[in-house]
Amino acid sequence: MRDLEPVMDMARGIDEHGVLVVIAAAFIVLSIGMFLMMMRWFKKSIDQMLTATEQIKGIADQIRETNSMMDNIAEGLMPETQLRIKNTSGVYFDLATEKVCRMIKRIREENHIVDREATVRKIHTLLTNLYEDRNSRFDSYRYRGKRLSEYCNPEWIGWVAKVVEGELYNEAGANNGRAYTNVSAVYENIKLDFYHRLNN
Repeated sequence: MRDLEPVMDMARGIDEHGVLVVIAAAFIVLSIGMFLMMMRWFKKSIDQMLTATEQIKGIADQIRETNSMMDNIAEGLMPETQLRIKNTSGVYFDLATEKVCRMIKRIREENHIVDREATVRKIHTLLTNLYEDRNSRFDSYRYRGKRLSEYCNPEWIGWVAKVVEGELYNEAGANNGRAYTNVSAVYENIKLDFYHRLNN
């Protein structure tokens, strides 16, 4: 008898409200149930996707950091890389020494050095050009993931300019030997500063 109760309730509902109302009510109840189930499933799927994406992102970041560290370690373990950089940069710094000594001679001969302000501007312009030219060549080389030019210091221009100005306006007069010694000394300091920057 209990098995027949739901059937009897449905028959009573059809008798009281009509077939279409009962079918429509059943359809609405089923639709709402399906809609709620689909929303729960969709939300759960999105949550799982977001969690997986966050995990993948974290793993990718860790891999990037590890690769960067491994590159640094690999380069640091290869003394040959540093030796190559020191040899190459040393040639550029030695060449710069010669160019600056020639610059001192040329400015002394060609310029009206009595106009100290104009001469100082010219010195800075020429030394800046020399510095930028060397940096553009250093851009081809990389060390620890950075271009070599990033290890250069723009203060070097001021260091060399001070020596050049001191030579041009030296009270003892022109002396090419003294100029070469002083320019060589400042470029030795620049080399050391460059090497310290490579290792820091």
